[in-house]
Amino acid sequence: MRLQKYIAGCGYCSRRKAEELLLSGRVTVNGVKASLGDGMEEGDVVCVDGEPLSQPTERTYVMLHKPKGYVTTLSDEKGRPTVAELTADAGVRLFPVGRLDLNSEGLLILTDDGEIANRLAHPSHGVEKTYRVWVKGENAAGAAERLRGPMEYRGVSYRGAKVSLLRSDENSAVMDVTIGEGKNREVRNMCAAAGLRVKRLLRLQQGELKLGDLPPGQWRYLTDGEILYLHKIL
Repeated sequence: MRLQKYIAGCGYCSRRKAEELLLSGRVTVNGVKASLGDGMEEGDVVCVDGEPLSQPTERTYVMLHKPKGYVTTLSDEKGRPTVAELTADAGVRLFPVGRLDLNSEGLLILTDDGEIANRLAHPSHGVEKTYRVWVKGENAAGAAERLRGPMEYRGVSYRGAKVSLLRSDENSAVMDVTIGEGKNREVRNMCAAAGLRVKRLLRLQQGELKLGDLPPGQWRYLTDGEILYLHKIL
């Protein structure tokens, strides 16, 4: 098994972060420094910074209603509050699947299952995400229609989104936007390309996982049906 896959499977971090650990020389196998591309076999002792890793017998999957003002990381060099603080009482080390930026809110999955996290977050799997978006801008309703077609913003191309306009007036609108690419700040950038300023961004759904009435700042375990869904589609 590739080391980055094993490390992610131990719930230590995401596969991408595991690759960074390997590149920085912080991983050893049976006491020998490992490199990116190395593998491991059953019985090998894999350590990060000298601490041995082991794969848990049970996995934990939670859904958090991320509030505005929290960063989607386990720690922050600027001292800002993190989503890890909100799920600390889960009793296990969980890492977030994908990101919601500091000023965005809503559904965020956290887990110690690195393989599921990698698959759910990777754009190649095309898991759709739906956001409720409050925007301002001249002829906001008309501008929102532009999101249905291909767009480009600062050299990055975006496929058209599914847009459901909920209400609007001359200079503001509220809409549900569904995307499948998962590019960084995708909805915000598409709105900017359409001449709209995002006032609030709330993620409602990821695949078949729905935020529902989960209060801001609170988390819950995924149901057996939701976990089965993750394993079936990925």
